[in-house]
Parts: sequence; structure tokens; C-alpha cells
Amino acid sequence: MIWLLLATGFTGGLTVVFYLRRLYYWFVTPPSIEVFYSPKGGCTEAVVRELGRARREILIQAYSFTSKPIADALILAKSRGVTVEILLDRSNEQETYTELGHLIDKGITPLIDAQHAIAHNKVMIVDRRTLITGSFNFTHQAEAENAENMLVIKGHRALVNAYHQYFASHKAHCQAPGGKAGTAHRRAA
Repeated sequence: MIWLLLATGFTGGLTVVFYLRRLYYWFVTPPSIEVFYSPKGGCTEAVVRELGRARREILIQAYSFTSKPIADALILAKSRGVTVEILLDRSNEQETYTELGHLIDKGITPLIDAQHAIAHNKVMIVDRRTLITGSFNFTHQAEAENAENMLVIKGHRALVNAYHQYFASHKAHCQAPGGKAGTAHRRAA
């Protein structure tokens, strides 16, 4: 009988430790860095996976945005109640295969960063916990044909905060899409 009480106490103690660790990781993201390469190295899949985990906020700065899977993941996140903010280079207003028009049709209105010769950023911030950056453009071509790299960085609060401030500084000078934004074309499926 004493053995049963000791075993139950030990098991109960392990159960408490298990739940305390889960609670801790709910609030604190453990540091990690994953690296992805293209072509066909899983960059798009990694982005879509992280967007699917978003609970509160997704912030994006992108030069070119033609990836249908990433656009669909953003639309799905918005439908879950996640705030989605996107800053795009002005070239997206004329780009043939941009997802700009599709995003607007689904209630996500990206802002245009036209203050610079090129807004060549490739950054995503998910829930102020996860940073995605690298040379990887959010495009089909970057996944399927280009030599690109991408980092998924978690649990580095100071780095994520620096990128968050950078996003805010660019958002302050962005403007709503004009001209062809409402009639932008989508890549054929």
C-alpha cells in the first residue's frame, strides 16, 4: 500500500511538472532558429505553418507577393480573428501575378510603401514571438526556381521588438493602394 501511495505521489508530481511546463511555454517561447532554402526547400510550407499558428497578430513587409498558399494562409488567419497587416512595395500595384487584389477582395488591405526606390523587405512577425526573414520573397518563383534562404526565429524578444519597431516606422509613411490595386490579377491556379 505504501508503494502505491509513493507511486501515485510521484506520478502526481510529474503531472504537475508537466502542466507547469506547458503553461510556461504557452507564455514564453523557447529560443530556436530554423533555416530553410529554396528552390523546393520548404520555405512556403514553413511560412504557412507559422501563419497557421498565429493567434493574435501577423505583420508583413514584402517586396513581391505572388504566393497563393501564403495569401490563403493569411486569409484563413484573418477569418480566425487574427489581425493581419501588410506593407508591400509599390511594384505590387502593377505586378501581373500579385496577390494584392485577392487580399483586398478578402478584406485584407495591404498598405503600399512608396517612399523608397524599392521596399525590398521580406519580413513576417507572428504574435510578437516569431520572426521570419531572409532573402526569400513570398512568391511562387522564390519557392520553385530561385536560390533563396529564410530564417524562422523564435524566442528572441529583443530582435523581434527591433523588427516590430522597424515595421511601425515604415507603416507610418505607407499609403493605401491606389490606381490598379482593385483590379490586380491573380496567378492562374
